[in-house]
Amino acid sequence: MDILSDAVAAMRLGTPHSNRTVKHAPWRTHFPAQGNSAGFHVVLQGSCWLVPDGGEPVHLQVGDVAFMPRSHGHAITDHPGGERTATDIGAQTVLLCGAYYLDDSRAHPALAELPDVIHLPARVGQHSPLRAAIDLLGHELDTRDGSGAIAPLLEVLLLFMLRAWHDAHPTGTGWVAALRDPAVHTALQAIHAEPGAPWTVQSLAARAGVSRSVFAQRFTATLGTGPLTYLTWWRMTCAARLLRESDALLRVVAEKSGYTSEYAFAKAFKREFGVAPGQFRAQGGLDAA
Repeated sequence: MDILSDAVAAMRLGTPHSNRTVKHAPWRTHFPAQGNSAGFHVVLQGSCWLVPDGGEPVHLQVGDVAFMPRSHGHAITDHPGGERTATDIGAQTVLLCGAYYLDDSRAHPALAELPDVIHLPARVGQHSPLRAAIDLLGHELDTRDGSGAIAPLLEVLLLFMLRAWHDAHPTGTGWVAALRDPAVHTALQAIHAEPGAPWTVQSLAARAGVSRSVFAQRFTATLGTGPLTYLTWWRMTCAARLLRESDALLRVVAEKSGYTSEYAFAKAFKREFGVAPGQFRAQGGLDAA
């Protein structure tokens, strides 16, 4: 079970989309902040600048990837200052751009801790899966013969962008550190694989192969929350997705969420979301509707 893939699946809304564009200098395109959206730009030919609203410009060259994991206004342009030489006029830039719709009301911590702009420079021998996904997506958009494959490729591209950033930023705390800690990672995999199992701190520690006290300390120190607190959060996130995307009976949703009592589940759900499960479903998942 890939935890990053799980986190993306829990937040995903609707169908992602992308397009291939050709620009000739001078040019500038502004993307206003939009709720529940994340976007990316890949430079296939030439170069350009990404200018975040209120932020410093980022120079993007061939093969570079820029990913905005949450709604953040920005522009892309051939030149951030507007000053160009005669040789710059007409210079061609080819971009692969796309957008995802994510439920930021239930932002998974693995995505919530990301910066507003992620720059993944092209480097020989690095991020090979990401480069392969970009090549495949670019081919599909060029030929249009396999348009049905574009949405799945976009899902894969998002996952590889997140993996590439996490791989490039080793830290002592947070989700980057959690995915590198064998004990914490094993426990997270168990929670994600079986959210409805009757997990306790002791049973998760046993699965991770360390003592209860060592496990609890490492989990909390790394992620800033206790294992059972995260377990409850993940159970409620999975329950919300089931209610939004399926017609499963509330009893079934409760069981899959680790509750033997539908009443206890409804009480926990309302405490988390402010409404009963039935109302949440009727309103289409509230903010996600």
